[in-house]
Amino acid sequence: MAKIQYKWATLGTGVIANELAEAMSALGGQLYSVANRTYDKGLAFAEKYGIEKVYREIDEVFEDPEVDIIYISTPHNTHISYLRKALAAGKHVLCEKSITLNSEELEEAIALAEENQVLLAEAMTIFHMPLYRKLKELVDSGKLGPLKMIQMNFGSYKEYDMANRFFNRQLAGGALLDIGVYALSFIRWFMDETPDQLVSQVKLAPSGVDEQAGILLTNPSGQMATVALSLHAKQPKRGMLAYDKGYIEIYEYPRAHKAVITYTEDGRQEIIQAGDTKEALRYEVLDMEATVSGQADHSYLTYSRDVMALMTQLRKDWGLTYPEEE
Repeated sequence: MAKIQYKWATLGTGVIANELAEAMSALGGQLYSVANRTYDKGLAFAEKYGIEKVYREIDEVFEDPEVDIIYISTPHNTHISYLRKALAAGKHVLCEKSITLNSEELEEAIALAEENQVLLAEAMTIFHMPLYRKLKELVDSGKLGPLKMIQMNFGSYKEYDMANRFFNRQLAGGALLDIGVYALSFIRWFMDETPDQLVSQVKLAPSGVDEQAGILLTNPSGQMATVALSLHAKQPKRGMLAYDKGYIEIYEYPRAHKAVITYTEDGRQEIIQAGDTKEALRYEVLDMEATVSGQADHSYLTYSRDVMALMTQLRKDWGLTYPEEE
């Protein structure tokens, strides 16, 4: 793999930030700096990974002229406030999913990025794992015929703790923004057009966020998709794409490296493999750098925009809002 070319700062020191630091190390480099709401946590993180710079105040990262790219991995209800500052300061941003709470916030961020001539991208693994590019080439070749149906499952079993971020309305909890964004990004990746018809049912947790949902989507081409989400019932992370001449099954699809194609005519199976699950953050970093340098366009912001519009409409249908939206 190529080595990193730019100076990266992490905003946040959670699980994803640790994976980012490890990815940087694997690429023969390291993070330049760390910003965190709690200085002591930032300091401990920096010592762990040999990072040279820690900011006493979180906003100092936006003022640092040495920083090229900021990776935002804080809770998604905080994203827009940091995006405003980072983009206005002329920093490129790779932002953890969900990139914002709603379409209004995302459109504001996109406008800021354009105004300041910087790159904004979502750290959505579906858009960066090599398997999905390989599969896209295969289905675009026409080998399987037209796409008919997509089925998506994602269920986690989280204990009922309404203070936990998964169920906490103050932290924009709920299944849709946390796990549904993967399913919808998968659907958008393979559909020829974004869905324009949505039907859904939702079960709310006692805290008022979406605990469980069933979603049916159709696009103008007549391609359909179903999504089953739950935060309190385990399901396989399974994606299934049904084409005229066969179907594709992918398990653990957020960071998948393998897919199985079953051909309709004779039941023959073919295994497609690409990439490595453990290297998900490396692919995101390299895609971001390639796009910033103008060597490729791997931001997929159009897809993020389409997915955010779907999630915004779904929550509107459910009457589900977060404090920041009220």
